[in-house]
Amino acid sequence: MHDVLLIAAYAAVGAAAAGLLGALALRLLRNRSVALSLAVVAAVTVSAMLAGTLSVAWAMFLSSHDLGVVITVCAMAAVVSLAVSLLLGRRVVAGSRALASATRDFGDSDIFAAPAGPPTAELADLGRELAATSAKLAASRERERALEASRRELVAWISHDLRTPLAGLRAMAEALEDGIAEDPARYHAQIRTEVERLSGMVGDLFELSRIQAGVLALAPSRMSVYDLVGDAIAGANPLAREHGVRLIGDGVESVPVEVDGREMTRVLANLLANAIHRTPADGTVAVSAHREADSVVLSVTDGCGGIPADDLPRVFDTGWRGTGARTPPAGAGLGLAIVRGIVEAHAGHAAVRNVPGGCRFEVVLPAASG
Repeated sequence: MHDVLLIAAYAAVGAAAAGLLGALALRLLRNRSVALSLAVVAAVTVSAMLAGTLSVAWAMFLSSHDLGVVITVCAMAAVVSLAVSLLLGRRVVAGSRALASATRDFGDSDIFAAPAGPPTAELADLGRELAATSAKLAASRERERALEASRRELVAWISHDLRTPLAGLRAMAEALEDGIAEDPARYHAQIRTEVERLSGMVGDLFELSRIQAGVLALAPSRMSVYDLVGDAIAGANPLAREHGVRLIGDGVESVPVEVDGREMTRVLANLLANAIHRTPADGTVAVSAHREADSVVLSVTDGCGGIPADDLPRVFDTGWRGTGARTPPAGAGLGLAIVRGIVEAHAGHAAVRNVPGGCRFEVVLPAASG
């Protein structure tokens, strides 16, 4: 038993010495290539085995002939083992180089193409992560291009919408200044109307900029959808009467929600104003609210005659105002974009679909717990 322990100790000491030298070599070469690191690992493994075997052979005090035979056998085994290890390691090195090449191409073209050939599990995981990152970057660039195009379009539209009322205000101001206005009171009323319209456009721009910047501060509180809809209908009634449109609440349930009352009132006001402007005289705009599972669905149905199928995906885009003429009552085309932004800030979503005689805008919000 003592001899076995002694032999094991000699083998362990020889293998440990080779392992320590290998660890030192890897540390010195830690910034070099994977191929060199694999060669060092293979060499350390073979050397550790060789050192342990030779240590035991030397400790056993073999004859010179027997010791030479053992050394020869070990040396040949070491050479063959090292060659096989390096040959097999070339596949790992080739996969690593292919992945590095694909990564360089990814940096140049922003599109990651996984290298051909069966990679190792680690390289395959890394390839999948790079492919996922490539897809996310592509989607992000597409969103950025769409947003930039939307901003350019919005600037053009706002510039157009500001030019007309500003020109009118300038003309009326000059007429009042020169004393040639036949009815100054009418001019004053018109100036006030145009200023209120411009103020509304500036307010919409400010609200939209806060939403797009992600700095919309919400102060949610528990309230009933019934009260929320009632207040919105009361606020929109004067506009509805002016356009000869009937405004009704159709099946509004008293469901609790956790929302920012001010912002959600703005959502309903924008939807109602949009519906009233698009509904012909003697038409009806209906507001409903009901619970579906863990959500509350608020809908505004108008009598606009429907939206073309090609335009439905763009309804909530910034600046969209349909295919009709760009008339002043249409506003700056920011109302529905603000609706979507506020609703999404409440962890909900907004949608639109055609119904017989018009279209229905739906706002889906999480229902309040309890």
